[in-house]
Amino acid sequence: MQLEAHAPSVPPSEALAPHVPEKDPALTPLTALTALDDAIENLGVPVPCRSYDPEVFFAESPADVEYAKSLCRTCPLMEACLAGAKERREPWGVWGGELFVQGVVVARKRPRGRPRKNPVVA
Repeated sequence: MQLEAHAPSVPPSEALAPHVPEKDPALTPLTALTALDDAIENLGVPVPCRSYDPEVFFAESPADVEYAKSLCRTCPLMEACLAGAKERREPWGVWGGELFVQGVVVARKRPRGRPRKNPVVA
């Protein structure tokens, strides 16, 4: 499935009052998804996974996966999200700027189909 546009599906909410959490959530793995939701709400600023189409973070094409990873790199909760996803062994998707496939972090998404036997001459 190729996503056509990468525009935010939900505009960032301006109604959220800025709130400074007591503890730095980036230092604590967000093991439970409810803890991740709470940290996002307490942050008071829009985060990419809530501002853009969620399909991008579970994309099939390698280009879309790299785009999702680049969005995660701007998130203040990236480290805690990644640590929690590793502890939960997320089965797939982009979490904390990394791609998970079958519960393991992989460097990059391979395109569908069989690899070429012979190099392509450009």
